Amino acid sequence: MITSSSNQRIKDARKLLTRKGRHTAGKMLVEGVRLLTDAWRSGVRPAIVFYAPDLLTSPEGVQLCTELEAAGCLTLPCTAAVFATLSETTTPQGIAAVLPLPQLPWPAWPTLLLILDGVSDPGNAGTLLRSAEAAGCDGVIFAPGAVDPFNDKVVRAGMSAHFRLPLRICASWSAVTALLPPDSTCYLADAHATRDYATIDWRAPSALVVSNEAHGASPDARARSVAIAIPMRGGESLNAAVAGSVILFEAARQRRTAA
Repeated sequence: MITSSSNQRIKDARKLLTRKGRHTAGKMLVEGVRLLTDAWRSGVRPAIVFYAPDLLTSPEGVQLCTELEAAGCLTLPCTAAVFATLSETTTPQGIAAVLPLPQLPWPAWPTLLLILDGVSDPGNAGTLLRSAEAAGCDGVIFAPGAVDPFNDKVVRAGMSAHFRLPLRICASWSAVTALLPPDSTCYLADAHATRDYATIDWRAPSALVVSNEAHGASPDARARSVAIAIPMRGGESLNAAVAGSVILFEAARQRRTAA
C-alpha cells in the first residue's frame, strides 16, 4: 500500500498531468472506470494501475482492477489521500492508470478528416473528437495552437475516442497539409461565410476545419480552405463543438445515403 505522495511512482505519474510531462515520457495518466475499461477493451495495456480500495467501490471498478491484475498488469494500492494527488476530478472513482500515448496508424487515403485550428478549449476539443468518431472520420489533426489532445479534460470529454481514432499533432500547417490526400478539399466552418454547408458534396475527400471561437480562423487555415456556414434563423453563432458536429453529421448523412 502506497501511503506517501512522495513515492517515486506517484511523483512520476503526477508529471503526466502536464503536457511537457506527457510528451517527454510518451505516456498519459487516465482516470476513471469507464475510460480505463474502454482503453483496455481497445487493446491498450496499462504500464501501472493505481487504485484506492476506499474509493474503488463500484462492482465495475472492482472487476476491472481484478481483471487487470489477473492479466499481469502492475496494480498498486494506495490511500485515498495519495490517490487524490493523481486525480483531477471532483469525485475520484479510485482507479487511474499510466498508458502509452495513443498512436494509431494514419490512414493511407483518408476521405473525411477533422482539423482543429487553434481550438484551445478542452471541452470543445473532446466533444469534437467524440463527434468525429461517431460521424465516421478517418482521423483528427490538431493544428498549431490547438489544445493538447491528451489533456485530461479533452480525454474525458472525448469519451475514449482517443483509443479508436487516429490523432496527429502538427506544429505547422505544412505538416497538416502533408497528412491530407492530394485530392482533398478543406472546408472552414465560418459563421460569416456565404456558402451553405449542406450544398457541399461531402462524399468527395474532404477535411473540415474548426477554429478557435474567440480569435477565429488562422491565416493559414483561411488560405487553405473554402469557407462554409450553417444558416441560422437567429443568434450570432454556434459553439465550435456544436457547429463542427452539425457539419460532420451532414457529411455522415450524405455518405450513408450514397452507400
